[in-house]
Amino acid sequence: MKTCCRNWSWPKESVRIRWSSSTPSKEGTMAESFEITDAMRSAIGVEGPQWPVEFTTTGIRGFARGVGYTDPVYFDVEAAKAAGYASLPAPPTYGGIPVFIPGKSDNTYGAPVAGNVRVEHGLKNLLDGGTEYNYLRIPVAGETLMQSSKIADLEVKTTKSLGTMLLVTSEATFVDSTGAIVMTTRGQAIFY
Repeated sequence: MKTCCRNWSWPKESVRIRWSSSTPSKEGTMAESFEITDAMRSAIGVEGPQWPVEFTTTGIRGFARGVGYTDPVYFDVEAAKAAGYASLPAPPTYGGIPVFIPGKSDNTYGAPVAGNVRVEHGLKNLLDGGTEYNYLRIPVAGETLMQSSKIADLEVKTTKSLGTMLLVTSEATFVDSTGAIVMTTRGQAIFY
């Protein structure tokens, strides 16, 4: 076994990882042990900045088509209005499109770079642990909601196939122009 020193920059408070050289993973080794530090715990509950998320007819149609929905309310504005919506409704699990601003947005996810709460952990691999959606009302095309997110929990788990993993649970809140909550999400990212 070797104690970690990999080719990335470490956070100010060193992350404690013990790497196993006998069990290969995508990066060649996997974490045998991992410790959540006080610096990591301090990120729990810290709300990031609000960021605009748009719900457009193009985005809604594209998402609905991509996941195989065929209900006309997701494609035809008149069918949506006949069903009681002001415009095309957001399909289940569609969270809109974060407004991308060059130099201020994350190139992958579109969320703001500055002020966004992150946990520096040193683990290189990522799995999507899924996301739960809770709609207080269904967003429709033409709306821009403001999203803010926070880290809700950190947990260490160990498996035989991936070794020791860090589960990061995050929560996001989407509000409309009046400040009313439209929807919330709770998701998990699994780092190993």
